[in-house]
Amino acid sequence: MTDMTNTTIEYYNEHAGEFFDGTVNADMSEILKRFEKLLPEGGCVLDAGCGSGRDSKHFLEQGFKVSAFDASPEIARLASEYVGIDVKCCTFEEFHETERYDGIWACASLLHVRERDIEAVMGNLAQALKPGGVIYISFKYGEGERQRGERFFLDMDEDGIARIVGGAGLEMVSTFVTGDVRDGRDSEKWMNCIAIRRVNTREIGWWG
Repeated sequence: MTDMTNTTIEYYNEHAGEFFDGTVNADMSEILKRFEKLLPEGGCVLDAGCGSGRDSKHFLEQGFKVSAFDASPEIARLASEYVGIDVKCCTFEEFHETERYDGIWACASLLHVRERDIEAVMGNLAQALKPGGVIYISFKYGEGERQRGERFFLDMDEDGIARIVGGAGLEMVSTFVTGDVRDGRDSEKWMNCIAIRRVNTREIGWWG
């Protein structure tokens, strides 16, 4: 883990309560609907970099089986209390699973992964999806790495998203730019993407 990543995690540890309060009521309903319509009923969902646990709680209320992790121990603790599940403390670089999830929700979380690591991280997330599984990712709209205060950010535009999704062997479903739903953030834009791990014909026994 890089010093810059450590600094970012420490920021969230120190500002956990403030971050929780500022994000737990953000309205993600429109994007959640886009994502959920591609999931099987009662499917397994990973909230990757779950923050406050806002979306984990929503998925549970919709009848999905939910796992969640966050890199900040303090954020993971608050999310566990809020959602009522064991939120693991884990970074994206440490995460490794194989064909476990019908959906992975990585809302505003991959934006703290270093550019040199993002393709490997995306590959690990793709591997964690079941064939036919779907992933949602979002970044602040832009290009390249930057440091803002104590936090490191990786911004993405359409070309960047296409590169990391294609590099992970995923197929794009949609990309779209949205405004920030939090109060006072109207000028901030987000790059959103939904992609799918296509079912290989060998995996379903269809030899065509």
